[in-house]
Amino acid sequence: MLAIAGRHVPTPMARRELFLALLWLAALALATGPADATRKMVGAYELRKGDFSVRLTNWGARVMSVVLPDCKGNLADVVLGRDTIAEYVNDTEYFGPITGRIAQRVARGRFVLDGKVYQMYRNAGRNTIHGGDRGFSRSIWTVKEYVGGGESPYITFYYRSFDGEQGLPGNVDAYVTYRMSGPYTLGVHMNATALDKATPVNLLLHVYWNLRGEGSGRDVLGHTLRLHASRHAVLDDELLPSSGRIEPVAGTPLDFRTPTPIGSRICQVVVMGGRAVGYDANYIIDGGGEGMLLPVAQVRDPASGRALELWANQPTMQLYTGNSLNHTAGKRGKVYDRYAGFCLETMGYVDAVNHPEFPSQTLRPGQVYKHDMVYKFSF
Repeated sequence: MLAIAGRHVPTPMARRELFLALLWLAALALATGPADATRKMVGAYELRKGDFSVRLTNWGARVMSVVLPDCKGNLADVVLGRDTIAEYVNDTEYFGPITGRIAQRVARGRFVLDGKVYQMYRNAGRNTIHGGDRGFSRSIWTVKEYVGGGESPYITFYYRSFDGEQGLPGNVDAYVTYRMSGPYTLGVHMNATALDKATPVNLLLHVYWNLRGEGSGRDVLGHTLRLHASRHAVLDDELLPSSGRIEPVAGTPLDFRTPTPIGSRICQVVVMGGRAVGYDANYIIDGGGEGMLLPVAQVRDPASGRALELWANQPTMQLYTGNSLNHTAGKRGKVYDRYAGFCLETMGYVDAVNHPEFPSQTLRPGQVYKHDMVYKFSF
């Protein structure tokens, strides 16, 4: 059965769109035959440890909600998203999924590997973003293991990315495990293996956080942010590191080396050719990229007392402040406007396939990509 959560369907047009989305999901599940479809049902799954709960779906290996208390014990969902799985089908804001096979942007959707030119599906103007039109975020993952409660609740999703998918070479086996590894701690562990051809792999988790609560109606500009990053990759008007330059954050609005309100200098940051004000910046994590978990960010909402601490083993992180949200439909009839949430997207270097000066994201057959993240919440 197709498990759909929530019942908010406000209009006949919305009902029609949901019906079409359900048909699309069913067709996708059946595309490779009845036997495979049995293993690829789309559902929602909960991990729970006391009053801390995480809801996920195998549609895009996606985080749907994270519920935890504030300093007064009041529970709230701190993740932006949709009410039902079907509503994620046409989502263009990337609410909560794993993105790949190449996350973030690839210039002109094109790269050369071992002397051969590869052209990806372009879904961001002249460029490709988050793996193309149907990347990992718009695919049905298989649930390999699931333990919803107990001492260490966890779920493991699996996806086989086929040779030629979105123009990329080789078959790739990808896994992601979400695990409650301690009190108010969520671990995210991604790995991918190149099976038969050299191929680039760079995955990220695209969750929008609002520690006040996703339905609070408050933006995140008052959240204080500290980043363990003293340098950033210089991005052009298309948010690509076209120059290859890495520069210090000191003396710029990108400097969060000490706890600073997200909104304190946001008006000084103009992105995408001047069309949006806000952060969509790529940071080089101090000491990152050596395979060890290192501190990346600390965020705190003074009003609720909730705080988030992020550790990861990747070299860079994209800070995004929801600049493109514009009366975007959310949960329970709520709408999200600009700055309703922030993303902390750890990953490899952006567009590394076109920058030999950046650490390589290419896997050779048999090589394994590993990306670990740990979120520690407090209140």
